[in-house]
Amino acid sequence: MLISYNWLKEYLDINISADDLAEKIERSSVEVDSVITRSKGLKKIIVGQIMSFEKHPDSDHLNICQVDTGEDELEQIVCGAPNVEVGAKVIVASPGARIADNVKIKKAKMRGIESRGMLCALDEIGFPKDVVPKEWSDGIYFLPEDAVVGNDVYEYIGMNDSLIDLDVTPNRGDMLSIRGTLFDLAAIYNKNFELETNEVKNYLNDNISDLINLNVDETLSSNYNLRIIKNVKVEASPLWLQIRLWNAGIKPINNIVDVTNYIMIKLGQPLHAYDLDKINQNDISVRRAKNGETITTLDDVERILNETDVVISDSKSPIALAGLMGGKDTEVDDNTTNILLEGANFNSVNTRKMAQKQNLHTDASQRFERKIDDSNIVNSIEDATGLIEMIANGEATKDILTKTVNKSKNKIINITSSRINHVLGTDFDNNTIIDIFNRLNFEVEIENDSIKVTIPSRRNDISMDADLIEEIARIYGYDNIGSTLPTTKMTQGKLSKKQKLIRNSRKSMEEYGLTHAISYSLTSEEKSSQFSTNDQESVQLKFPMSMDHSNLRMNLLSGLLDDVAYNQARNVKNVALYEQGRIFIPNDNDVRPTEIEHLAGVISGSLVENNWKQKSKKVDFYDIKGILNEFLKNLSFVDEITYVATDKYSNMHPGRTADILIGDTKIGFIGQVHPKLVQKYKIDEVYGFEINLDIINDLPKKEQLYNQISQYPSIKRDIALLLNDDITHADVYNLIKKRGGAYLTKIDLFDIYEGENIPEGKKSMAYSLIFQDKNGTLTDEDVNKSMEKIQNNLEKEFDLEIR
Repeated sequence: MLISYNWLKEYLDINISADDLAEKIERSSVEVDSVITRSKGLKKIIVGQIMSFEKHPDSDHLNICQVDTGEDELEQIVCGAPNVEVGAKVIVASPGARIADNVKIKKAKMRGIESRGMLCALDEIGFPKDVVPKEWSDGIYFLPEDAVVGNDVYEYIGMNDSLIDLDVTPNRGDMLSIRGTLFDLAAIYNKNFELETNEVKNYLNDNISDLINLNVDETLSSNYNLRIIKNVKVEASPLWLQIRLWNAGIKPINNIVDVTNYIMIKLGQPLHAYDLDKINQNDISVRRAKNGETITTLDDVERILNETDVVISDSKSPIALAGLMGGKDTEVDDNTTNILLEGANFNSVNTRKMAQKQNLHTDASQRFERKIDDSNIVNSIEDATGLIEMIANGEATKDILTKTVNKSKNKIINITSSRINHVLGTDFDNNTIIDIFNRLNFEVEIENDSIKVTIPSRRNDISMDADLIEEIARIYGYDNIGSTLPTTKMTQGKLSKKQKLIRNSRKSMEEYGLTHAISYSLTSEEKSSQFSTNDQESVQLKFPMSMDHSNLRMNLLSGLLDDVAYNQARNVKNVALYEQGRIFIPNDNDVRPTEIEHLAGVISGSLVENNWKQKSKKVDFYDIKGILNEFLKNLSFVDEITYVATDKYSNMHPGRTADILIGDTKIGFIGQVHPKLVQKYKIDEVYGFEINLDIINDLPKKEQLYNQISQYPSIKRDIALLLNDDITHADVYNLIKKRGGAYLTKIDLFDIYEGENIPEGKKSMAYSLIFQDKNGTLTDEDVNKSMEKIQNNLEKEFDLEIR
């Protein structure tokens, strides 16, 4: 919300700059996005007066204007605006001026005619297009008649004011107004302020209860109020009011609508004005919509309603969406003479759901969603009525038609100074604490050791003693509270075993050449369970923001594939990524899902780029396996790491995928992503893995993380085998390791051959075996015995031939 610095200073005596005030608000109340002064960066933009104009001889729409800018001679300016008018005081950008977007104005020729400057519209000097009043949206802006020719224009149109942009959190709805901001600043600076209201002077003799039939569903609106104002003259608002609105980011419409918006900014209470003569039978109801009902709202959008929507209705049809926006059929326009002014409190949950469903988030809904101050509604109607009387000559009914249910009572919270000091680490006495509560306009009573605090209805964010403690801290000043250490015995701060594993996994993946990626935990229903081996459904959000983010993920790989697709769509073909994060497995009976730490990686393209000393090579299964295997080996599991071929993953290649086991415990899978899925993502061939870090963390590991290097020489022997092609390397490797004896330290497969001179259905596999004794020198006799044992067992087990 944009808050006017000058408007604040009208009520609060503060002698600090807007930037310093914004910093104080950010440290004490709510976040501040920025401080904007619209005149900043502009130069040589002055008041001019059009003395005469004539049509350009070579253009149908250009006019040659003679403009008084306070100099001895008139300036000739060629202008294409359709509303050029003799005698009008206008915004002139002289040669050398800087306008919006740092555009510099120079002398120029427009179709052969010299032009020395520019006549400007509001948006051309920095106003957002959506706040420019409709009457000036397609032409230049006319300044007030009292504007002095030759002076800078900024003061006349509010451009010298500093606007503090507050990013109001959901709990501090009171800060969405000048009133609420003043209460906070008055407490922070220990100042008093008085917020004036407009008084109603002339009343109608009519009684509103004789003019309006009102029926309110009490579950939808706890406080609903109406007042009739007759004989209004609808026209453009005075300039001071327009400036207030456009500096708050709101487009001026007409004096009636502008008053309702002005009061909303000033007091925080949304109001709405209906054209009374357009309401059928003067009948007003607050009710649920009927299925299939329609309403065209003020933004010219026809909206189809159902029973979840809340409407204001006359006897025929809906005339407004409660808390969101009014209807086009009862809009206040230039022909309106009688209005019905509405001030209400609508259910915050209903308003939020309806705004989301209709995709209609307005200034009014923003306030109703955060809850408003019930006690401020009638005061806001009175203030608005007085202002309408002043600028639109309206006459109001003396009474207000009210339907109020369970009028809200101020909350009472008991707290003690010892509790406050215990939490904050301070030694405040009762007088200091009471003074802060008084500055906040909280009523305080002392009862023995307890401080009884009555919370005003404007602060609906305060509901417990912890909230009061926060108020003490922020008004006293967080910076003023000293630093203290805990007095209790402290434990040593260190990472847990699981935290170390997670950090080491990230470090290792980056050392192996993979880049860290972070994906959304929310994904589509299809992607959430893409790599699951069962039919378990993922956790679905009740109110997702979009269908692409409707379910909690049950894998990390689908997010990484999105990242691969993003990169390759931008001609980054070589992609190596990993992600460490949580997946979410649903539980029964709507219990929160189980969160499990996973690690996943993907590689597509090549791990190396082409250069003078090496050529790029497409990655394959063994590249991704080598990276993962190195990571797992460094964890020093007690049990063996094995890879078992599988075809149970529908989104993985059935012939190039394996389960990963530590002993008998499955920790994940590895392989090639199925070509059909790759085609769906529009990416190149991809290999990936995903493992469960929680299971890995719990598996037994060796305490000794190194092996002593033997000082004695090793002996190398090679063995070549002719065997059936259905026998795997893993089968041979495991048997050699099992029967190789204590001195066998390394087994390497260095050759596989199928083809010429090898019988059909057979293959040749050659292994290099390393033998070494850490405690002495091995003899050939010892190694020969081991080799003989290995050969005998291989021949017996696999019916193979030693070549």
